[in-house]
Amino acid sequence: MSNFAVTAVVASALFSGIAVAQQVKPTIVLVHGAFADSSSWNGVIAQLQQDGYKAVAVANPLRSVSSDARLVSDVVEGIEGPVVLVGHSYGGQVISNAANGHDNVKSLVYVAAFAPDAGEAAADLAGKFPGGTLGEALAPPVKLSGGGVDLYIDQAKFHEQFAHDVPAEAATLMAVGQRPITEAALTEKSGDPAWKSLPSYFVYGDGDKNIPAKALGFMADRAGSKRTVVVEGASHVVMVSKPEVVADLIEEAAK
Repeated sequence: MSNFAVTAVVASALFSGIAVAQQVKPTIVLVHGAFADSSSWNGVIAQLQQDGYKAVAVANPLRSVSSDARLVSDVVEGIEGPVVLVGHSYGGQVISNAANGHDNVKSLVYVAAFAPDAGEAAADLAGKFPGGTLGEALAPPVKLSGGGVDLYIDQAKFHEQFAHDVPAEAATLMAVGQRPITEAALTEKSGDPAWKSLPSYFVYGDGDKNIPAKALGFMADRAGSKRTVVVEGASHVVMVSKPEVVADLIEEAAK
């Protein structure tokens, strides 16, 4: 084989390898927050899959920041290739901790989510700015046999508090199926956040009643958000009411 032919074969192999590498898309790992469940990502997942992305919606236990972050970390550990971590609400604090130590996590997306600094808790940030009404919408705490309490949103107040821009029928089902969070999880201090070393993206509604828009904007600015999308009038579950907006930002982060 001539030198020219050898060179041609090597070049062909190299370019084929580059083409394959360019086709590898990150896996999108979605972490829901308090009073929601994995089905809250359904609209987002539909677009991601249509656009060729693999998605994993983690069933976040909502027991404690440390244990929930370990679970998400374990999920990331088992994924080959690049990962984009996406967190909603309390799930933002979880991904901020879970991403640490994983070189394959390429970016973080915060969806109406907490992005605490080290030593901050979700409850601290929720009360940092006026406008949140979650406390007034909670049902009586459920005492746990092992100690502590679980928190739920009162079903009668769920639609207006949590999902005012979602059709009433859908919000009623969400209220019944909501996942509770322990009070301890909301008051647990965060570790060193991954947003200090990874590119972060933020999307939220300015009609959010769980986390005031000013608090969400503060956290986005502090994290040096690469792109912040504010959806006019959207509720705390912007991924349910505006899944296409959230999916578009996730795909931007993935690229």
